[in-house]
Amino acid sequence: MKVRSAFNVLDVQALERECHKIADWWMAHSIDSLHGGFVGEIDAKSNPVISANKGIILNARILWFFSEAAKEFKNARYAEVAERAYGYLMQYFDDGIHGGVCWELDYQGQCINSKKQSYAQAFAIYGLSAYYRLTGDKRALAKALHYFDLLEQHAVDLQHGGYFEAFTQDWRPVDDMRLSDKDLNYPKSMNTHLHIIEAYTALYAVSGKPQVAAALESLLLVFEQHIVLKPSLHLSLFQSHDWQDCSPAFSFGHDIECSWLLWEAVEVLNQPQISAQFRPLVLKMATVCLEQAIGERGQVCDQLTFADQKIHQDSFWWVQAEAIIGFLQAFQLSGLPKFKQAAEKVWQFTQEQHIDREYGEWSWLALCDQPSKDSTYKAGFWKGPYHNGRAMMVAARLLRDMEQEILHEMAK
Repeated sequence: MKVRSAFNVLDVQALERECHKIADWWMAHSIDSLHGGFVGEIDAKSNPVISANKGIILNARILWFFSEAAKEFKNARYAEVAERAYGYLMQYFDDGIHGGVCWELDYQGQCINSKKQSYAQAFAIYGLSAYYRLTGDKRALAKALHYFDLLEQHAVDLQHGGYFEAFTQDWRPVDDMRLSDKDLNYPKSMNTHLHIIEAYTALYAVSGKPQVAAALESLLLVFEQHIVLKPSLHLSLFQSHDWQDCSPAFSFGHDIECSWLLWEAVEVLNQPQISAQFRPLVLKMATVCLEQAIGERGQVCDQLTFADQKIHQDSFWWVQAEAIIGFLQAFQLSGLPKFKQAAEKVWQFTQEQHIDREYGEWSWLALCDQPSKDSTYKAGFWKGPYHNGRAMMVAARLLRDMEQEILHEMAK
């Protein structure tokens, strides 16, 4: 019995084909053969913006995706791109004096913003962990563990727990801690904690270090006690030092992304007591998203803003990518058909509204939300092959796992 018989829309082969298309697009358009590394921005029609600045987030996400895809598909061309991303990170983004990675370079590789965002260190750890898993290069693992040590030394709030947002190049406090202009300036955020737990999950999986496991357990408690709000089960987006909620909205995409990333951390730790504690929580989080965030076309909406109590129907590529994984994970954990149906509807919407059949890759905004097709970039500081590429690989893996479960049950 094939899993595709249980799913009307999703199937492993289609997801993997799309993953290869994503990889092919990035190999064809993103490599900066003139200045090294990768082009900092590519417009909606796949034209490179050669003079665009280069950010660590994009480089680290390229490193993660091509490392994972190379291992998943045993693809040597993908491994070459991963090696390029690793080399560029180590040569240009790594701070050999103060440690950690800097935030932004100009198009020629000169550092123009040396601040240390905890979020950025996390993505570097995430990418390096994947590269080590692919290559076994001990230098990559050593560097990932060094970045981990720096976060634990400088970013941990010893009084209230959790991690502070940002520092100067030499790890001193900084006034402006925002990731971007649209973020609020608070000492802690959900987004940074979410990607630290994601990174530490990957690092523990490849290193087995007890200190990483301890930090991962502490992060799970931070989410359970401070970031997952009760009783709403949405996420607190911004917090004061002592965890007072300062959020202007609920972010539905982060809600569903968090549900499956928490469970991924739980699975890596492999402790029955923690699994029993978090299983009902992550399922309830997915349920809340399903009940409150589904839009008129089957998409997961962007957010609910408190000022006007309005649910914004806009669809962003990354939200749909994370929802496919989150709802599939909830279906695997619960067996409830409503999650399977939600995942299928999101994937169908994504194919119709986000995958660009003309110029390739996925559009930032759904077609129905765009005034024109060239209104947003295809690649840039905040858009890499990470959300959508990961969704294709992880969703295919979940489907294969469910197929094996079905075959196992039939064999009994």
